[in-house]
Amino acid sequence: MPPRCRGASGYHGIRVRPSGTYFAEIWSGDVHLGLGTFDTAQEGARAYDAAAWRLRRSRWDMNFTDVATRERAQELAPPPQLITDKDRRENRRRERRLSLAKMDEEAMVLWRQRFPQDIINEQ
Repeated sequence: MPPRCRGASGYHGIRVRPSGTYFAEIWSGDVHLGLGTFDTAQEGARAYDAAAWRLRRSRWDMNFTDVATRERAQELAPPPQLITDKDRRENRRRERRLSLAKMDEEAMVLWRQRFPQDIINEQ
C-alpha cells in the first residue's frame, strides 16, 4: 500500500527545513519529541512511524500502513534518540555558560594586553 501523504512534506510529523533536510517530530501528550534530521522525507516518516508504534498509536496515525508489527517498524527505522523540551533547555543553559566562559577568557586576554604591569605585579 502506498504511503499516505499529509502536510507540506507529504508525511505526517515531518517538516522540511530551509536547508532541504527533513525534521521528524511527534507529540506525546504535552511532550514534544524531536526524532532527528533526515536526508529524505521517507526516512523521517519511517522514524515517525517507529516512534508512533512505541507510543502505541493507531495504525491510521502512521505514514506507512503496510507495517504490521512493532518489530517490523523497528527494523525499518532503528530507535531514534528522543530529544525532549527539557533536553533543549539544558542544552541552551550549557551553551550560555560556555559563551560566558569564552567571553571571560577574551576579556582576560584583552586585560593582559592593555595592562601588562598588573600581571608583573601579580607575579
